[in-house]
Amino acid sequence: MSIFKQIIILFIASLSLMIFVSNETNAITQSKIELLLKEKYQQSSVELFKYLSNNDKNGLNKKLKELNFSVIDEFKLHLLTSTVLYENTTSFGEIKILLDKNERYLLFLSYLDETLLVQDMAQEENFSQKSFLGYLIFADIFILGVIFLLILKILFPLKKISKNIKEFGDGNLHVRMENLGHNELGKLTHTFNDMADNIEALIHARQRLLRDIGHELRTPIAKSKLALEMIGEGKYQKILKRAIVQIDEMTGELLNIEKLNAHIDDLVITTFNVETLISEALSKLFMEDEMAFDMAIDENFNITADLNYLSIALKNLIDNALKYATQKPIVIEVKGRTIFVKSQGAKLEHDLAFYCEAFAQGDNSRHQEGFGLGLSIVKKILDKHGFKMSLTCKEGWNSFNMEL
Repeated sequence: MSIFKQIIILFIASLSLMIFVSNETNAITQSKIELLLKEKYQQSSVELFKYLSNNDKNGLNKKLKELNFSVIDEFKLHLLTSTVLYENTTSFGEIKILLDKNERYLLFLSYLDETLLVQDMAQEENFSQKSFLGYLIFADIFILGVIFLLILKILFPLKKISKNIKEFGDGNLHVRMENLGHNELGKLTHTFNDMADNIEALIHARQRLLRDIGHELRTPIAKSKLALEMIGEGKYQKILKRAIVQIDEMTGELLNIEKLNAHIDDLVITTFNVETLISEALSKLFMEDEMAFDMAIDENFNITADLNYLSIALKNLIDNALKYATQKPIVIEVKGRTIFVKSQGAKLEHDLAFYCEAFAQGDNSRHQEGFGLGLSIVKKILDKHGFKMSLTCKEGWNSFNMEL
């Protein structure tokens, strides 16, 4: 899960929790206020009812002042718009505890024709504290929202930075990041741009050197081959010819590896079938002995890839099998969108990753031609296409498999 999604989930969870706590706090506070006022009104109503029934206005006013009660004049309107929380009715009068539309608690007393509606003024302080608590909770929610927006402001440039780094890693050496100021992100983008400039310069220098070396080596190799053809056949002529051929092959393989590493050649994607791929690979081997391999194709499926590079990969696998097989023919088998190149021989001592390293060769290769570059090229070509290669060793057969 991305950091962006994690932040959103945490923000929603925090906001939901804060709203829940706010509602619960308000409910608990309201409940406590209501309980306290109910008790106070019930206790006070007995004394106030006594003064009201005796028509003792002076005693009533004195008691109201002592209890910090305020008389409300328009009691009929409040009776119509208020909710009755408690009621006690006798033959001479009634006592009611009301909750008005402003969420204030009132005490209503009536005795015969005498009525009294009062409000405890102390509850104003309780409601002020409740309102203040509500403001604090709202301020917390507001600050949480501001923090969330600030985090998003930081994350959005990070997403762009990540995208630019991915583009650079995919081979777009010209990508650069915009200046994000003098903060840590600004320093990061400045450092990346400097690094990208240096890497691009190094890669271009390597590419130029690669092209120059390839060109310079091809010329003396071609001249050497021509000179050898003019020399009479003999022991030393064969040795020199084999050495020059190996240098030429090694130069070609190194150039192929470097091109794959440096993304010099873009893939030319076309659609072709597996028989075309095998035919192209065999044509690159210049095989004269058709008895050197057996072929079995279960399904002639289509492949969408670069035919030239993929045929080079298959050619290297076949060439590798021919070199190290203890007994021919080798087997090229196509089954389930996988090409199996099988050869008889002792079980390989290492796993596939070892043989895919450049210049890696097994112990049984010391009398064979080659430089340990073939499988390295195969691995790079398949990786560039998103295909896979595997190795299986079973019952005297070693099989290198191209999973397409």
